[in-house]
Amino acid sequence: MLNRKSFLQLSSLGLGSLYFSKLNAATRGGGFKPIVISTWAEGINANKAAWEILKNKGRALDAVEAGVMVTEASQNCCVGLGANPDRDGIVTLDASIMDENGNCGSVGAIERIKHPISVARRVMEKTPHVMLVGQGAQQFAVAEGFPLEPQKLSDDAERTYKEWLKKAEYKPVINIENSGQKGHGPFAPTRFDNGDWNHDTIGMIALDATGNLSGSCTTSGMGFKMRGRLGDSPIIGAGLFVDNEVGAATATGMGEEVIRICGTHLVVELMRQGYKPEDACKKAVERIVKKNYERAKANQVGFIAINKKGEFGGFCLQSGFNFAVCYGDNTNFMVDAKHYF
Repeated sequence: MLNRKSFLQLSSLGLGSLYFSKLNAATRGGGFKPIVISTWAEGINANKAAWEILKNKGRALDAVEAGVMVTEASQNCCVGLGANPDRDGIVTLDASIMDENGNCGSVGAIERIKHPISVARRVMEKTPHVMLVGQGAQQFAVAEGFPLEPQKLSDDAERTYKEWLKKAEYKPVINIENSGQKGHGPFAPTRFDNGDWNHDTIGMIALDATGNLSGSCTTSGMGFKMRGRLGDSPIIGAGLFVDNEVGAATATGMGEEVIRICGTHLVVELMRQGYKPEDACKKAVERIVKKNYERAKANQVGFIAINKKGEFGGFCLQSGFNFAVCYGDNTNFMVDAKHYF
């Protein structure tokens, strides 16, 4: 549904009734073209950048790269170099991108690069590979002309990390897993102290004026994660999947849960079978619940999807997940996703 703030904004523009008629059309058989949707409130600004390309008959691939670059460059907890670090105090970033021809690229655990989504695109376009990780991904980025940013935490991230260290009593040391210490904890918290989920991502999918689909996904992963941990975001078929004959999907939330069901691939395959985007996302969420009810109840996962008609939808485990939808200069709004629990 449209949240109250967005409804008031649309109403002030005289677009309230128009929104409801168009939303009903989009979710029940009408659809829009071009259109871009993205996860969470950060998606509003990301959509604006993507829309500038789409409205001028630009390619969906260019739109989804430009859109999430806005979030990568912003200051937030969970995307870009200003985000929270791993438990050893180092920010590592993951990203993936996929075009209308089934080409895809991704990077995992890359450090000191401001725009991992653009490196992922270079992997797709300039190498025979799909994924580069760690030091190799960084070397490739530098060879492609991406500058190395300073190895330092943002003020917000440093403050949050120091507070976590106090509670976790974690003492980062070299090769701690070989030090004889029993166990491997502490692990990343499921939620931050303010109650927010500790695994937000920006995922974006778009359908351009020519009817082609593309998608992108970028994140810093879970704050205070084990060094080397990867979630779903850089994994094609988990955090992102595009099939130009059918539709596109992206995911956010607890990456391990998405990986276990190949989440976005599942959503797209369900749309291939005839499910509407929202219903396909719902079925994927139900698969997570079926795998492990108690684990699902303690976590958050959200999916969003667009089909070839330009119909869109989303669904999540818990209340609180929303996504941004844009299909016009004055039509960029938040939708509160329906949820299982």
